[in-house]
Amino acid sequence: MAQDDLYRTVVLERARAPRYSGPLAGAQMRGEGSNPLCGDRVRLQASVDAQGRVAALRHETRGCAICAASADLMAERVTGQDRARISQLHADLATAVETGMAPEGLDELSAFAPLHRHRSRIRCAMLPWSALVEMLNDDKDR
Repeated sequence: MAQDDLYRTVVLERARAPRYSGPLAGAQMRGEGSNPLCGDRVRLQASVDAQGRVAALRHETRGCAICAASADLMAERVTGQDRARISQLHADLATAVETGMAPEGLDELSAFAPLHRHRSRIRCAMLPWSALVEMLNDDKDR
C-alpha cells in the first residue's frame, strides 16, 4: 500500500472508531493540549505502573481527523512504555512529519509522514504527543 493510501486509511479508521477514547477510571495523571488556530483540543488521562511505565492511556479529542487518529494511535503505542521510550517515539514522529522519512520502528505512526507536504497539519498530528510529554514531565517534577 502506498504511503498516502496508508495515511488515509489509518487516519480515517482511527478517527471514525477510536479504540482508546473516553475516561480512564483510576487515572493518576491528567493533561491537555489545544491549538487555538484550528480548534483541536485533546485531554489525556493515564495511569502508571510501579516501574514508571504507562499502564493505560485514554484521550478525549475534539478536532480534526488527524488529531483524533494521532491521539488514538499514541494511546495504543505508548501503553507499556517508559518515559524514555515515549520521548524517543515523540522525536521519531516529529522527524517523520517534518521530513517525510519515517525512522525505523514507527509502525502505523509512519502513516503520518506525508504530512510533511502539508505543513499546517503537522501540529494536528503532534498536539496529542506534546500534551503527553508535557503531562509526563509535569508528573516527574512533582
